[in-house]
Amino acid sequence: MPVNGENNLTLLGNQHTKYNYEYDPDVLETFENQHQSNDYFVKFNIPEFTSLCPITGQPDFATIYISYIPDVKMVESKSLKLYMFSFRNHPGFHEDCANLIMKDLIKLMEPRYIEVWAKFTPRGGISIDPYCNYGKPGTYFEQMAKERLFQHDIYPEKIDNR
Repeated sequence: MPVNGENNLTLLGNQHTKYNYEYDPDVLETFENQHQSNDYFVKFNIPEFTSLCPITGQPDFATIYISYIPDVKMVESKSLKLYMFSFRNHPGFHEDCANLIMKDLIKLMEPRYIEVWAKFTPRGGISIDPYCNYGKPGTYFEQMAKERLFQHDIYPEKIDNR
């Protein structure tokens, strides 16, 4: 059924899904936010993210948390799943992956606010958990992004995904 008269989603319900093992932001699709007058968070938890270490080629595993406040467009979840899957053979440091995900979603949706927190499983006894965020310039979301960044991880967290 079309959302707001649009039916531009090609992946949702498609029984012939192709999985791309190479980084592919073009697989991302959007639909119109039906509650544009509201500020609200949408959160995705992706516990099976994988990418490759650009130096050793070894796999890196993470849980990726994406939280955003939509404006006009929202990301369709199946396309997001396929996008995340496309990192499978992507050689990128942890910080690069988190920032790339955030920048791709900003380009796609132009959200009011977005944050990406990647919690990688330890390798060599060290876990790396990059956090990045963005607030739409010229709005109070820009200030919100600064405040959330300054306050990020100020209190110890409960680690239950490693």
